Amino acid sequence: MVTVGASAFILPVRQPLHGPALCTRRASTTTARFAVSQDELKKQVGYKSVDDYVTSGMVVGLGTGSTAAFAVERLGQKLKAGELKDIVAIPTSIRTKEQAEGLGIPLVTLDTHSVLDVAIDGADEVDPALNLVKGRGGALLREKMVEVCAKKFIVIVDDSKMVPGLGVTGAMPVEITPFCHEHTQRTILGLPGVKGAATGKLRMDGDKPYVTDNDNYIVDLYYTAPIADVMAVAGALEKVVGVVEHGFFLDMTTAVIVAGKTGIDVINKK
Repeated sequence: MVTVGASAFILPVRQPLHGPALCTRRASTTTARFAVSQDELKKQVGYKSVDDYVTSGMVVGLGTGSTAAFAVERLGQKLKAGELKDIVAIPTSIRTKEQAEGLGIPLVTLDTHSVLDVAIDGADEVDPALNLVKGRGGALLREKMVEVCAKKFIVIVDDSKMVPGLGVTGAMPVEITPFCHEHTQRTILGLPGVKGAATGKLRMDGDKPYVTDNDNYIVDLYYTAPIADVMAVAGALEKVVGVVEHGFFLDMTTAVIVAGKTGIDVINKK
C-alpha cells in the first residue's frame, strides 16, 4: 500500500506500457479501489518521489511544471513538519524558485553545490528506454543543467506521457539565441533527421517571441512519427552554432514514477 497525503491507494500489477522489457517495474498485486483525477495523479507521484527518494541532509534538484510542483509542495511540508532536516535545494526555473521560497525551502545554486543527491522533475514524453522529451514549459536549459548533476534523477508522470517513441505527442523544444534566430531555425530544419520529418516554428507569447528564463527563444519541432534515431538528431542539434540546448534528456533517468487511474508503477532503469 502506498500512502499519499491522507489517502491510501492499493496498487495493481500491470504489464509494461510500451515496448520490450528495457527496465524493471515495481507494483503491488491488487486492483485500485477508486479512480482519481488528473491533478490527484500528479499529486500522488509528486508526493511519492519525495517520500521515497529524499532523506535528511540531501541536496535536491527541484523540477518545473504542474507535476513537479507537487514534489516541491511535499518537500516543503516535510521540512516544516521536521520530518526532513538539513535539506538544500536547487530550483530549475524562476517559478519553482518562487514556490520553494514561499514554502521556506533553503535554496542554493550549482555554483556552490555542483553535485546533487537527487533531482525530481516531470517529463513531456518517456520512451521504453526511459529517454525523455522535456521543455514544453520552457525550462529545459536550467532543468538539464541541474538534473545532469544529480546522482539520481527521478521522473514523475501520469501514464499519458509514456510513448512508444519520442516525438509523437507534441513539441520537441530547442532553445536558441535571439541573435539571428531565423537563420538558426532554418539551419535546424535542414538537419538530417529533421528535414522532411518535422516542421518547426518559433514559440510565441502573444505577438512576441516567447522568452525563457535565460533570455533565449525556443523553436518547437513537430514530428509526424516517432523519431527514428534520437541520438543522431540530438547530436546534430548540439553542433549547430546558435543552439543553446535541446529537449532530449537521454540516458539520464534513474527511475520513473508513473501514475494511472488504477495505481502507481515505479519503473527503474536497468
